[in-house]
Amino acid sequence: MEPKSRQVNPKRRYDSPRRREQARQTREEILESARRRFLRDGFVPTTIATIAADVGVSVDTIYKAFGGKPGLVRAICEEALGGEGPVHAETRSDVLQAEERDPHEIIRGWGLLTTEVAPRVSPILLLVRDAASTDPEMASLKADLDAQRLERMTRNAHNLAAAGHLRPEIAEDVAGEILWTYSSPEIYELLVLIRCWPLARYGEFIADALIAGLLPPTTPSPLQ
Repeated sequence: MEPKSRQVNPKRRYDSPRRREQARQTREEILESARRRFLRDGFVPTTIATIAADVGVSVDTIYKAFGGKPGLVRAICEEALGGEGPVHAETRSDVLQAEERDPHEIIRGWGLLTTEVAPRVSPILLLVRDAASTDPEMASLKADLDAQRLERMTRNAHNLAAAGHLRPEIAEDVAGEILWTYSSPEIYELLVLIRCWPLARYGEFIADALIAGLLPPTTPSPLQ
């Protein structure tokens, strides 16, 4: 008699849409717990164990996904920079620069995006700044995040220059540094957190300052 052939069960599809969705939700829960605890308790008192307990996952799960607290902070910053809604804020800025011909409207669009992104990312960047004074890993992370922001702002300055929008006496690298300064968490801290400015006023101030600092002065109409 011929031996009965074994029935081979197909391999389980571990990369199923349901599994990916569960992984995405778990990641979001970890980042939300980490953000809440970092801002409430501080960087040093917050532990990976407490975050893991909040979410109901193992400590190893968090270490494998993020590599520790600095990795969690970096991931929180990256998520916050996306702003609200399905389209990343940086993508919306790129589209604005590509489609809008009036530089005043481009910069006012940046001011509006700032009111969306700054409340999400600035508190975390300020946390990084404060922790950097005593934690070498956070000092390295701060330097890296500052450099990334300067790179983004310099790219925006290049786009303004390429379109002929910059004041002629301002070099691209200087324009990038001006944009970098006005996108800093310290200005948000001073005006919104300390002086309690409404976000709309803060965004208008950022736009007005950038227009005055980067664009040629407009010539008044003879009818005005």
